[in-house]
Amino acid sequence: MGQQERRGAAVIRKFLLTVAAAAALAMPAMADPLAKDVFGRVPGPTAGTPVSIGTYSKGCVSGAAQLPESGPTWQAMRLSRNRNWGHPDMVGFVMGLSQAAAKMGWKGIYVGDMSQSRGGPMLTGHASHQLGLDADIWMLPPASLSLTPAQRESISSISVVAKNGLGVNGNWTRGHAGLIQSAAMDPRVDRIFLDAAIKVAMCDMNGDRGAWLQKLRPTPNHDYHFHVRLNCPAGSGTGCQNTAAPVAALSGNDNGCGAARQELAYRANPSTRPKYTPDPDYRHPRSFRLSEMPRQCQAVATAR
Repeated sequence: MGQQERRGAAVIRKFLLTVAAAAALAMPAMADPLAKDVFGRVPGPTAGTPVSIGTYSKGCVSGAAQLPESGPTWQAMRLSRNRNWGHPDMVGFVMGLSQAAAKMGWKGIYVGDMSQSRGGPMLTGHASHQLGLDADIWMLPPASLSLTPAQRESISSISVVAKNGLGVNGNWTRGHAGLIQSAAMDPRVDRIFLDAAIKVAMCDMNGDRGAWLQKLRPTPNHDYHFHVRLNCPAGSGTGCQNTAAPVAALSGNDNGCGAARQELAYRANPSTRPKYTPDPDYRHPRSFRLSEMPRQCQAVATAR
């Protein structure tokens, strides 16, 4: 064999080794798909007793119920996402909150994302909403509860926070405040994520009084909706885990009002904000493989 032939054979061997190595790396991924791809494409819920399993950002729900697309005091939005599912406790909570909204003078509520039919990581968007215990409630008071599916895809909510982020704007009403307070005072609710300016408005309106205020958690990008999260339902046992510390344990016994005002002070003077160091080990739940989910969730995802 000549030198040129030997070089050609070496190139071919290197190519074949590269292909084999790539195939070896691909095989585990094919056998162990991304959890979001499995949970995001299941045809519907599992049967049996409703149960939430795992944590809010690494879990699932078995026996989920679907919030009807429309009701006398609510409409589910963005139907193409198929995220109007949840533990029956959450579905019942949303219906009840919509009735409370109607008593406050609104027609009802527009309901954004809840969970997928078996929970789990989503194909797009949220890190949480995995246990069937989360729901986004739009800040837009409904003008109509007879929207078509197409209208529900195109209509958008409204922000109730001023452009500078230092307070609420003219869209904010006592109806918003009453609806958020009604949700926070429900014993099933663990916390509500909303913008810091909204929390400060709620604190100001109530003179910083009310244990329920500690449930309001300042969170960026929550000025168009507020995100309600329920506690693990009764009877969940250790399978459902609520891992967050209460506000009082984090910021003193002030229901978190002082911490929310401090956030607005940082917004007004960004140079005073302490440097934030992100967790180098953080991974978005959309990167989790099915094998990394709780074992019960692996069974829920693949059940027929």
